[in-house]
Amino acid sequence: MRMKRMAAALVVSSLGTWASVAAAVGDMPGGPKVNQLNLAAPVTRIAAEQHWIHWFLMWICLAIFVIVFGVMFYSVWNHRKSKGHAPAEFHESTRLEIAWTVVPFLIVVGMALPATRMVVEQKDTSNADLTVKATGYQWKWGYDYIKGDGEGIAFLSALSTPREQIEDRNYPDAATKRAQNPTYLMEVDQPLVVPVDKKIRVVVTANDVIHAWMVPAFGVKQDAIPGFVRDTWFRAEQVGVYRGQCAELCGKDHAFMPIVVDVRSEADYLKWVEEQKAAMLARADDPTKEWALADLQARGEKVYAANCVACHQANGKGVPGAFPALEGSKVVLGKQEGQIDIVLKGKPGTAMAPFKQLSDTELAAVITYTRNAWSNKAEDNIVQPAEVMAARK
Repeated sequence: MRMKRMAAALVVSSLGTWASVAAAVGDMPGGPKVNQLNLAAPVTRIAAEQHWIHWFLMWICLAIFVIVFGVMFYSVWNHRKSKGHAPAEFHESTRLEIAWTVVPFLIVVGMALPATRMVVEQKDTSNADLTVKATGYQWKWGYDYIKGDGEGIAFLSALSTPREQIEDRNYPDAATKRAQNPTYLMEVDQPLVVPVDKKIRVVVTANDVIHAWMVPAFGVKQDAIPGFVRDTWFRAEQVGVYRGQCAELCGKDHAFMPIVVDVRSEADYLKWVEEQKAAMLARADDPTKEWALADLQARGEKVYAANCVACHQANGKGVPGAFPALEGSKVVLGKQEGQIDIVLKGKPGTAMAPFKQLSDTELAAVITYTRNAWSNKAEDNIVQPAEVMAARK
C-alpha cells in the first residue's frame, strides 16, 4: 500500500513538473510553435503551395476513406444474413472492373497534375538574384556568396550557445538562461543574410558526410552530399528571422547544427554587404608577416574554439573511438609539414575535413596553438603564415 502511495505521489509530481515546464515554454520566433499541428507558417509562395496541396490531398484521402468504408459498412449492415439476405452468386462484373480501374486512375491524375507542376517549379533555379553556396560540415554550415550583391563574402555559421549552458556543466544559472531564451538550440554566431522578395538560389554540398539544408518556413529541404552539387531556391516575402536544422543524421552533434536565415529589406541587406566586405578587408592578414609566438597562440585559441573544439574537445583529448586526441598526438608533435598537410587537405576515410577555407594566418595560428597547448611542447613550436601559403601550392 505504501509503495502504491509513493508511486501515485511520484506520478502526480511528474505531471506537475511537466505542466509547469509546458506552461513556461513559448513559441520559438522563426521556428516551431507550442502545440503546432500544421506545417510551419509559410513565408514563400512555394511553401504556401505546399500547404495547399497538403490539405488538398488530405481532403481527397478523407473523402475516399468515407466513401469506401461507408459503402462497405452499409453493405455489411444492410445485407447481413440475419435480415434474410442470401450471398450473391456472381463472380465478375465487367462494369465494376472498368469502374474501379478508371475512377482511381482519374483520382491519381487529378492529384498528380498540381503536384507535378509544383515539383517542376521547385526545381527551377534559373534567373536567381543571388546565389549562395551552403556547405555542410560536422557540425556547422559554411556560406559562400558566389553571385549577386555580396559576391565574395564567406563565413562559417555554427551554434553560438555554449555547450556548458546546454548541458548544465559548470555554467551559472544554465537552466534559467535556457528558460529565458527559447532559441538557445537554434542560434548561430553568423546567420545567412538575404534580401526580401529576391530569388535566392542555394547551391548545396557537404564536406564530410551527408547533411540536409532545411528551412520549413521556406518550404525548402535539400540533401547535401559529399562530392555532389545540388541546388534549391526560395523567395522570402516577409522580413524576419527564420530557423531550420540539418535534417539528416550526420553524427553525434547532429542536434547542434541549426540554420538561421535573416531576411532583410534590400537597403538593410546592402548595408550589411558593405559592412561584411569592410570587415573582410580588416581581417585580411599579410601572409608574409612574421608573428610572435604569443600572438599566434592567442589567435589560434580563438580559431580552435570556433572550428575544432566540437571534435577534439577544449582539453585536446578528443572523443575516444571517434575523434583523436591532439594532446600528445604524433602528428601535432611531429614535423610541422605533416600537420599543415592534414589541416589543409583533411584525412580521407576519417572525419577530419580539410580547412583550406580558413586564411593562412588562421591556419598557422591554430596549428601553433595545438603544438603548444595543454602538455604539448613540439620541437617546431611555431608555424608562420608564409609556410601555410607555400603548402597550398
